[in-house]
Amino acid sequence: MKKRYIMSLEDIIESITRIDSYTDNLDYDNFHQNQLVVDAVIRNLEIIGEASKNVPEEIRNKYNKIPWRKMISLRNILIHEYFGVDDSIVWEIIKTDLPGVKPFIIKVIQEENQ
Repeated sequence: MKKRYIMSLEDIIESITRIDSYTDNLDYDNFHQNQLVVDAVIRNLEIIGEASKNVPEEIRNKYNKIPWRKMISLRNILIHEYFGVDDSIVWEIIKTDLPGVKPFIIKVIQEENQ
């Protein structure tokens, strides 16, 4: 049986993939003007944060190059301050920070499934 936290890691990969597909051909202005895409991206960032919380502390410590705390904190900000979220910050996160996370998460899944 698959470890429960592996499913959470797979959720993170799925959410990053969805965010990539939603924003692949957009620049910031198109992103900012498309509330449907903004909402979908924010929802998937929330999922990433929630899934990160479900990864055991020992695994988060073992793979400490992944910004677990930042992903969890972002989820909390998005949930509790939704109407105050700045689209430009979200854009920066998905274009600068998120792409680097995906390969690390894939590595964790591969190593922990052995």
